[in-house]
Amino acid sequence: QKSAKIEMNLRSLAAEQSLLSRTDGSARFSHGLTSVLAAVYGPVEVKQSKEKLNRATIDVVFKPKSGTPGSAEKLFEKILRETCETMILSSLHPRSAINIIVQLEHDDGSMLACSVNACYLALLDAGIPMNGLLSAVACAFLPEKDDCVLDPTLEQEQNGLCVLTMVFDSKSSHLVASHGIGPMSQPQFFACISTAIPAAKSVADFLRQSAERKLCKEQAVRKNVVKVMET
Repeated sequence: QKSAKIEMNLRSLAAEQSLLSRTDGSARFSHGLTSVLAAVYGPVEVKQSKEKLNRATIDVVFKPKSGTPGSAEKLFEKILRETCETMILSSLHPRSAINIIVQLEHDDGSMLACSVNACYLALLDAGIPMNGLLSAVACAFLPEKDDCVLDPTLEQEQNGLCVLTMVFDSKSSHLVASHGIGPMSQPQFFACISTAIPAAKSVADFLRQSAERKLCKEQAVRKNVVKVMET
């Protein structure tokens, strides 16, 4: 019953892959009205100054909806880069670079979680080897509520006491990464994790289904091409 309630509190999810033709992988992910587009280039040649002998160099650029990137965007880049470094099996591509461009299309809350999910799908679309399936969700504590609110809107984030974005491994449900804004007590932190785990599983299921649908479409296209060539 609790899991069903948590799932209903998640806003509608939407995903598309292979949107951009001049990238190695791309994806758009949406949480309600929040929408993020991610593009992946690589593995490609890396600048000598950034070269790492035992693993790939992961670089993330975060672009706001309008205007030039500021300090907030630089922070998002750092968080996303560290999260993507956790996702990617970078040791399989030493002395190379994997570049990720994240474009914010609309922010109505849970933007960082949406960005992580978009990056995951884009990396999957590019065929980058990864450490399993990771999914992200956000929670916020509001002044008038004792419980945390799952997948908060922008208004709830602005009025909230604190916001926590969490990334989970879908197989083990272990917390892989987290980022908090605002003061948070230890009980609040663990309350957010308890609330987020079932929701993160729902997001992971959605990501898996999205990838499977894309794969089925690609296989159908290949079959049609073979049939045309045989006739």
